[in-house]
Amino acid sequence: MSTTTIILIVLAVLVLWAIVAYNRFITLVNQAKEAWADIQVQLKRRYDLIPNLVETVKGYAAHESSAFENVTKARAAAMGASAPADKAAAENQLTGALKTLFAVSEAYPDLKANQNFLQLQRELGDTEDKIQAARRFYNTTVMTLNTALQSFPGNVIAGSFGFKAMDLFELGPADAAAAEPVKVQF
Repeated sequence: MSTTTIILIVLAVLVLWAIVAYNRFITLVNQAKEAWADIQVQLKRRYDLIPNLVETVKGYAAHESSAFENVTKARAAAMGASAPADKAAAENQLTGALKTLFAVSEAYPDLKANQNFLQLQRELGDTEDKIQAARRFYNTTVMTLNTALQSFPGNVIAGSFGFKAMDLFELGPADAAAAEPVKVQF
């Protein structure tokens, strides 16, 4: 075997490795984008449920307008956030506002027995579970991508093609109270 043949074989192996590594990064980025889209779908469902919940509670507790306004403002802020860090902060504010709304509903026994309210509670609880699962999946996918981006020799390919690390969807240190689940059962 000549030196030229050996060099060509080594180059072919390197090119093949680069193609495989590049395609792996593309796959990981697309999985992370899909996971983010799953979070968005569940958050959209949550945003759609909230006005119905607020209207149901409003019928029983009309004088609690500040709780309703806080939920509405927090929902609007959450819907307007786009980056994972901004979305996480806005979602934490919305969670706190919902906790206040449910606390208001505690004072109204007729409301707690209302079938529409109970159904909305169940749906919101189910949605919260789905959001949590989607966040876990997203964070796992992003962690896998970020690890691959930082590991040698993959970081050589990642840097050459401009792949960037993605942000995790996480609670900040100031959001410890939001780590508590939304109370939807009485």
